[in-house]
Amino acid sequence: MVLSFSSVILISVLILSYGVNSEPVQDKQALLTFLSMVKHENRVQWNSSTSACDWVGVECDATRSFVFTLRLPGVGLVGSIPPKTIGLLNRLRVLSLRANRLSGTVPADFSNLTLLRSLYLQENQFTGSFPSSLTRLTRLVRLDLSSNNFTGPIPVGVNNLAHLTGLFLQNNTFSGSLPAINSDGLDDFDVSNNNLTGSIPYTLSKFPASSFAGNIGLCGGPLRACNPTYRKSSGLSTGAIVAIVLGSVLVALLFLLCLILFLCKRQRRPDKKEKPVTEETQAAPPAEAGTSSSKDDVTGGSIEREKNKLVFFESGVYSFDLEDLLRASAEVLGKGSVGTSYKAVLEEGTAVVVKRLKDVAASKREFEMQMEKLGKIKHEKVVPLRAFYYSKDEKLLVYEFMPNGSLSALLH
Repeated sequence: MVLSFSSVILISVLILSYGVNSEPVQDKQALLTFLSMVKHENRVQWNSSTSACDWVGVECDATRSFVFTLRLPGVGLVGSIPPKTIGLLNRLRVLSLRANRLSGTVPADFSNLTLLRSLYLQENQFTGSFPSSLTRLTRLVRLDLSSNNFTGPIPVGVNNLAHLTGLFLQNNTFSGSLPAINSDGLDDFDVSNNNLTGSIPYTLSKFPASSFAGNIGLCGGPLRACNPTYRKSSGLSTGAIVAIVLGSVLVALLFLLCLILFLCKRQRRPDKKEKPVTEETQAAPPAEAGTSSSKDDVTGGSIEREKNKLVFFESGVYSFDLEDLLRASAEVLGKGSVGTSYKAVLEEGTAVVVKRLKDVAASKREFEMQMEKLGKIKHEKVVPLRAFYYSKDEKLLVYEFMPNGSLSALLH
């Protein structure tokens, strides 16, 4: 059967329409179930009538057939992660749930996330032993479980994660000895502030002492030696032992004699006359500890506290500070009359656009008023302002990163 030209065109349009309107149905249902079963603040508003690929914190593949990134840092999630929710996103590549109040154990069905490359669960309240399900995620590159309440030993199964470049387990209560973790490709490693004991394996001795600090039972490697050795002697003779004992007795007697002389001298010392109280001493009470005669500069103190603080708008879901932004890798997107725009990629993979303003002469109050106006602008054709930073020498604006290229490139 020979198809006409019009039939070919119709079939092509139907195929393209199917690709455009495709939806990750199973992943969407898993995410809706997760959000319905976990308490959260009103910062995540997923609408079941819209595509999951358009939800905040969710990214899909190019065909919009499955979810490959889920980032929900600092959105106020509370409680345990239910099974058969996130664990069903079996083609997920990046998962970030850091800086929430998630608790309980990590679900066993996380072992289904076999394509996961980055997992960020730090700064939560997870409990239990090291999640055995995570030792099966052999494609993991970054694993961060720091600042939780994990207990028990660190399993040797961590060696299954042969592609790891960063492993962060600090600020937990892991105990026992450190396993001999293969560190050939490991660039970042931290187990500080746990209850680990024993010697540090040779494979991990290349990392600095700060990576093991706060474990008073650890030794070896960059820390103190575990078993200091001493040169063997043939033993002390009886005469040497007697001499040591007599010397110790003489030292003790000498010390006792000095103590008696000191006490006798102190008893013979006349008491000092009490200093008379005058009107001046009565009129000037002693100053309290930690106070000063000068007035406190309350305004100056508040400015210092706010010096390095990014100001976020309520509609955003970002949770990072100025230090995170300064550590991010950056590339110049363009330069304009009011400043330069950069694409900044944070450690966990979140991409934002930072506009660095120049020649802006405005007081902090004036600047904040203008930012409040910009932050209220909500239009489908306008990239929303998510945060800003003000100091005397630096003014920054933080926008969402739009991955579809510049307006100039699309027009030309």
